[in-house]
Amino acid sequence: MVQITDKSLKIKIGNFLLVHTEESPLIAVGYGENKYEMSHGNFDISKYYKAKIPLKKFKILSDKEEKYEILFFADSGEKISCIFRLEEDNLTIQIQSFSEGLNRFWIYIPATENEEIYGCGEQFSYLNLRGKRVPLWVSEQGVGRNKRDIITHFANFKDDAGGDWYTTYFPQPTFISNKFYYAIVNSYAYAEFDFSHEKFHELEIHDVPKSIELGVGNDLFDTTVKMSKKIGLPNPLPDWVYDGVILGLQGGRDVVLPKIENALNKGLKITGLWIQDWEGKRITTFGKQLMWNWVYDGNMYPNLPEMIAHLKEKGIRTLGYINTFLALEGSLYKEASEKGYLVKKSNGEEYHVLVTTFPAALVDFTNPEAREWIKGVIKSNMIGIGLSGWMADFGEYLPTDAVLYDGTPAEIYHNRYPVDWAKINAEAVSEAGMNGEIVFFMRAGNLYSSKYSTLFWHGDQLVNWSKDDGLPSVIVAALSMTMSGIGLTHSDIGGYTTLAKNVPDIVVTKRTKELFMRWAEQATFTPVMRTHEGNWPDENWQFDSDDETLLHFARMSRIHASMKEYIKNLVEKYTFEGKPIIMPLNLKYKIENTEELKYQYLFGEDLLVAPVIESGQNVKKVYLPEDDWIHLWSGKKFGTGYYEIEAPIGYPPVFYRANSQWKDLFEKVGDEK
Repeated sequence: MVQITDKSLKIKIGNFLLVHTEESPLIAVGYGENKYEMSHGNFDISKYYKAKIPLKKFKILSDKEEKYEILFFADSGEKISCIFRLEEDNLTIQIQSFSEGLNRFWIYIPATENEEIYGCGEQFSYLNLRGKRVPLWVSEQGVGRNKRDIITHFANFKDDAGGDWYTTYFPQPTFISNKFYYAIVNSYAYAEFDFSHEKFHELEIHDVPKSIELGVGNDLFDTTVKMSKKIGLPNPLPDWVYDGVILGLQGGRDVVLPKIENALNKGLKITGLWIQDWEGKRITTFGKQLMWNWVYDGNMYPNLPEMIAHLKEKGIRTLGYINTFLALEGSLYKEASEKGYLVKKSNGEEYHVLVTTFPAALVDFTNPEAREWIKGVIKSNMIGIGLSGWMADFGEYLPTDAVLYDGTPAEIYHNRYPVDWAKINAEAVSEAGMNGEIVFFMRAGNLYSSKYSTLFWHGDQLVNWSKDDGLPSVIVAALSMTMSGIGLTHSDIGGYTTLAKNVPDIVVTKRTKELFMRWAEQATFTPVMRTHEGNWPDENWQFDSDDETLLHFARMSRIHASMKEYIKNLVEKYTFEGKPIIMPLNLKYKIENTEELKYQYLFGEDLLVAPVIESGQNVKKVYLPEDDWIHLWSGKKFGTGYYEIEAPIGYPPVFYRANSQWKDLFEKVGDEK
């Protein structure tokens, strides 16, 4: 519905109302420039605003069948022409033209009392973003991510790498309101979404976006489903992924194969072996790292294709690793350099980026030949030797002062770079005829990454219990991804970032036995279980550091595998229908304050999970929303309310709905010894 007067414009879809008046203009535009300083994938961004001009006046240029072309303008001459397309539950604002030189854009969306805001991509600290101003820029998430934390201060002192509550690998210019509407801004420019104002939300984009889409749902669940469909759904996971854990090992053939045999003998269900060092390794002051030359290392893994085939006969797939860089010492770098496939500086030299402790070259994805070349590497050197998947790492490090092949400003392309990285991997899999057989997982992303990457992981968490960067943060990350329309997520069991050497004693952080076991319990109730040894493997507690840990992990792997049909059903409902997998409680129940319950979640509509996220905790306070619940391990029945639940190692608080169609399966799961 559209209501137009001489000085006002009202557009309504469902219960959502967009308003323009001279006193409260819908749109403002302006001029400005940003300065970016990058250190190890972390960015310090300084913003300069030359002008911000509210476009107070408007003129209807055309009106035909729920399609309105409207010119917004100011007395100073700035103007922007938009087409408003209305459907029953959707409004698209398409930018047609605008005054030359404009590179700042603001749109104002009415805010309401008691409104909660979710999304903006992957957020690790807060689920409800109301009251926050959220920068949207692809970067490293940071180490510590809390300015009051000593680890964050150390990381900032050492490398400007501490991050903050909003720093993320995967920002996305979308959000969902608990008032049952969503917003999608079609732009890859730097942006800030400000939800701190009482009466409006201010969306600031440092370019003029192509379009803005607003949609409404019947409830919060329906709204989330609709937005998930809008940004794109991926292919389903391969069937083999559900059959156990993907075990992350490294060190070469003679190291990993005996570990697999020992684990199998102890009852561990292994569906995949992930050898991130398949292409070789290097030792740096940051730890054990990889040789970024995407050819298998015959010294560490002699006859790797034969090893892969042998493991596949035993029901174990092999996964590898690739990223957007090329090691300067490698043969692939030499080839890409000679062919001009690399990101360059303004003086024509290659742009070699310092990652952790060494420089590397970046492939230029705006070059069609470079894209085909790196796809060829994936198809030949990875799929061609039998790999069934890989980590497609990085995507955050494109410098804003780089010069790209197609002339696109790097500042504008920066947030799109990981999206194209996902698309390249997806195309390689599809062109090899391996859709449904291969899984690749990414950490970096932005708008529309969801339809390309088969799976996401939450990145490089600290191996600790910290709320902003440890075990608790992966729960918030999964929920915020759900509220951004992305359903297939998982984490490194036990975390990754280890501060063990070359650091002061006060910040030493190593994975403990208890942390690994509790993290494994949480991961059991996610779509995918996968381990990572961390950057200092020998300093971290591993899945096989003692028999108690291995037997506990084996039991959790059997529980996960026994839920195959349930999990597979959830994944198919997401990939075909957009229905979320890991959900905040308020997607299905009336919850007063979602933020207070952000460390509990629904795993599908039938399981409620409240992982133990504090060291030494054997009793956990759990809230059960209005339903009839059964404790997974004891079979005891519960109604709605708060309960103190016993939670010894191996038995995290998990409940299923008493009237679930999966009740018989859950009874068997609860009996797993």
